[in-house]
Amino acid sequence: MSGHSKWSTIKHKKAATDAVRSQIFSKLSRAISIAVKTGGGIDPDINYKLRVAIDKAKTENMPKENVERAISRGSSSEDLQEAVYEGYGPNGLNVIVEVATDNKNRIGQEIKNLFERGGGSLGGPGSVSFNFVPKGLLVVKKDKDTEKQILDLIDLGIEDVEETEDAIEAYVKPSELSQVRSKVEERGYRVSSAELDQKPNSYQTISNESDAKKALNFLEKLEELDDVQKVSTNLDIPEEVLAKIS
Repeated sequence: MSGHSKWSTIKHKKAATDAVRSQIFSKLSRAISIAVKTGGGIDPDINYKLRVAIDKAKTENMPKENVERAISRGSSSEDLQEAVYEGYGPNGLNVIVEVATDNKNRIGQEIKNLFERGGGSLGGPGSVSFNFVPKGLLVVKKDKDTEKQILDLIDLGIEDVEETEDAIEAYVKPSELSQVRSKVEERGYRVSSAELDQKPNSYQTISNESDAKKALNFLEKLEELDDVQKVSTNLDIPEEVLAKIS
């Protein structure tokens, strides 16, 4: 994939340059609450989903009281549910949308509308998820000696790496994400983000500028929905095309 940018790379660059991030604490709070409900309780040493969510909240400088409130919400009887939607975006993109919501009917309709307006359609369970593998994703800032760095990362438990322009995307087992992150940082490497991810087995390359812009606009609108926690897709855009539309 040399010379190409995938959604995982594009959205991290976008997040790093966004001046306004008003939704971030709300989304992090939902992620923490749903991790408590679905991941196995309030102890992050046992519940790896909660550990990942808390670590991400710390990275974003979320206040401790917000984290505690989100944990309490997740352990209460409040009606917060996890849901996953699958479908096809513009140009046949495979898309998975993960949500944490207190109103599945509302968010389901909002997502359906966005798919249809974007030129795609929602599918049933399993319609595109067969093309994705759950992974933990570490985005590691590149060192000058990239070859040595990649060998070090593999030695620390990384299963697979993909090199981008200014970072290394390192994939691990989901349950080992926080543990491997600690090892990577102890080795002196800077981790810019760590999250649970859906890694595509195959990608859909979009080289037409108009189509690429339409695809990015569609994915960004999904990400902007308050209840949406994560959008995964097999989008792949050549870097020279991305540079023209960014």
